[in-house]
Amino acid sequence: MERESFGSRLGFILISAGCAIGIGNVWRFPYVAGNNGGGLFVLIYLLFLLIMGVPVLTMEFSIGRSSRKSIMQCYQALEKPGQKWHFHGASALVGNYILMSFYSVVCGWMMSYFFKFLTGSIDNSSVERTGEAFSTLLSSPVELLSWMAISVVLGFGVCSLGLQKGVEKVTKVMMLALFPSSREIFPLPEMTDRPSSPERV
Repeated sequence: MERESFGSRLGFILISAGCAIGIGNVWRFPYVAGNNGGGLFVLIYLLFLLIMGVPVLTMEFSIGRSSRKSIMQCYQALEKPGQKWHFHGASALVGNYILMSFYSVVCGWMMSYFFKFLTGSIDNSSVERTGEAFSTLLSSPVELLSWMAISVVLGFGVCSLGLQKGVEKVTKVMMLALFPSSREIFPLPEMTDRPSSPERV
C-alpha cells in the first residue's frame, strides 16, 4: 500500500502546531504559570523552548523528511552499519504509548466537562463548586473509563480514515476552532473609557 502524504502545507503546519502545543499548554500551563511566578515563568519557559524545543523539532523534521518512514523504521533507514540509533526508535515508540495512556485520560476529562457544560450540569459560579465536580468525576471509575473509552474510539476512528481524509481534515477544523476559543481561555482585560484629555494635577 502506498504511503500517504499531506494534502496541503496548511494541514502539515496545523498538525505540527497541534503536536507541539499539546493538551498540557492549554489545560495545565495557565495555572502552573500562575503558581510559579507568572511572567517570569513564561520567560523561562520560552527560553527553554528555544534552547531545547526548536532543535528537537528541527531534528524530527529532518529525520522524517529524509527517511519518510515510521518512528521504528526511520533510524534503521538512516543509521550506518553497526550503529544503534534504532534503539531510540523503540524507546520513542514506548514513550508514545505512555503518552497515550496519559492523554486518553485527560481527553476523557475534557469531554466530560464539555458535555456537562453543554447540558448545564456544571455550576461555574465558584472555583469550589467546579472543584467538587472534578472530585465527583474522579470518584466514579465507571464514568472515567467510559469517557476515556470514547476518546480512544474517536481517535482510532479518525486515524482509520487515513492521513488526508481523517487526521489532516479533522485537525484543520479543530486547530482553526482553537484560535477563537482561546479568547475565552485567556481573556484580555476589558478596556475602560478614558477622558479625551488627561487630568493635570
